[in-house]
Amino acid sequence: MGKASGKVALWWNPGFWFGSSVVAGAVLVPTWFWGAFSGALDVAEACTLGEGQRFDESYRQELGRQPSGPFPLHNMCNASYDLVPGWVNPTLAGLAVVVAGTLIATGVTAVVQLRRVLAERRRRMGAVAS
Repeated sequence: MGKASGKVALWWNPGFWFGSSVVAGAVLVPTWFWGAFSGALDVAEACTLGEGQRFDESYRQELGRQPSGPFPLHNMCNASYDLVPGWVNPTLAGLAVVVAGTLIATGVTAVVQLRRVLAERRRRMGAVAS
């Protein structure tokens, strides 16, 4: 099923899936920080000087504290401009799905490998006892 020339295929190796989740997580974390801190410390200054956008204080007060949560990330200058780049939130969502999926695959392949090893040991013990 997953064997090619006596070796277990890569996708049946739990280490492959765990390593993939680590890599995806290693990309997810700095991407989140990039989005979370994209507004700098002084948002009004970042909007007007850095981005050339009008800073609307009344609009920000209506929205409440920003960024208010871990996802989705927003840091609005006004009703039409967000300091958080448009690619950040979709990337975070995609990477979160990849991390979750690869962690599930890690668990599934670990159980399959463990069952194979235990079955092989039982088979060998039965052959020795006979």
